[in-house]
Amino acid sequence: MNILSYNIRGLGKGIKWASIRNLVGKHKIDLLCLQETKRDSIDKALCQALWGHSDFDWKWFPAVNTAGGLLCVRNNNNFQVDIKIAERGFIMLEGVWLVESQRVVVANIYASCELESKRQLWQRLYLMKNQSQVQCWCLVGDFNCIKHPAERMGSTLCNADTNLIAEFNEWLAEMEVDDIPCLGKPFTWVRPNGSCKSKLDRVLVFDDWVSKWPDSSQHNLERNYSDHCPIILNSKNIDWGLKPFRVFDAWLHNKDFNKVVRDCWSANQPMGWGGYALKCKLQKIKQRLKTWSKENCVDLGNKVKLIQHKLNDLENSLTAQPTDQQVQELKKAQSDLWEHSILLFFMNQYCDRSLDVSGSKREIASTKSLIPAEGGMP
Repeated sequence: MNILSYNIRGLGKGIKWASIRNLVGKHKIDLLCLQETKRDSIDKALCQALWGHSDFDWKWFPAVNTAGGLLCVRNNNNFQVDIKIAERGFIMLEGVWLVESQRVVVANIYASCELESKRQLWQRLYLMKNQSQVQCWCLVGDFNCIKHPAERMGSTLCNADTNLIAEFNEWLAEMEVDDIPCLGKPFTWVRPNGSCKSKLDRVLVFDDWVSKWPDSSQHNLERNYSDHCPIILNSKNIDWGLKPFRVFDAWLHNKDFNKVVRDCWSANQPMGWGGYALKCKLQKIKQRLKTWSKENCVDLGNKVKLIQHKLNDLENSLTAQPTDQQVQELKKAQSDLWEHSILLFFMNQYCDRSLDVSGSKREIASTKSLIPAEGGMP
């Protein structure tokens, strides 16, 4: 399941609509959650302009005096919803994720800046959670609160801020939700003049969600027309069938991976019957990937930190009218950070798992889909 959450700071029209539509298509979004639409009415035509095609359903909650406003648009073919609740501060959708026949609850959250409204929202969600029979929950959106002082930069915390952080963390503990691994920008909101940054937008999930989709991750994308970053929750299970050896998902995001495999496959042409030749080729690929992984994945943590520092330095050095070169450098730094962070996350998670090649007939048979025709690549 791919969920896009975005505090759009007013839907407007034209360029914002196109930007959201491009994100939905590019990232194959199953559920779009928008906050601060600032709209007192939303119709199907607007939703279709955001979604990109006509096969969808939506639920919305109006803004009050152009403040707030929520919208959820979803893929009918993947997420079948039978319970919809829309109230001030949230839209809750309960239904079945059809791809894996999993019943889930997803809530699109927009917490007010006003403390008492926050408390009322927290209490309402807590009561709904206790009354629900579903254990697979996900909360996404703008919580207008940080969990730790390190999630804010550029302003001094007062006693009231410290108390709010403590209260927010108490509520998270009562809800039994927590963050999932986060990639990309460390802050999701930036004051227009750049003087303050905070992590206000996040994805929170129950343990059952992580158990079902252990590789879930949150990606904080580049900011564009809002002062908030779009964030994406990616939750999926990849069933590759029986494997001749293990391959980290993150390797597939490395632009050099395909070339390494292709070159190794082409360079080794062992003699003998087909099964033996295939076994030898797979062993050679195993050895090559081990070497390549060590060469490219060593000290990834420091690489990620350096790229992140570079990204922030570039962003802080921007003028009111950045040059094309500055824009390209920013895009490259963001892309590099994403690629290296994904690799680091999976390498940390699976670093103790070695590749294991077997020459058994059963495993060799299971690799038919990987075997190239006419000596080509899988």
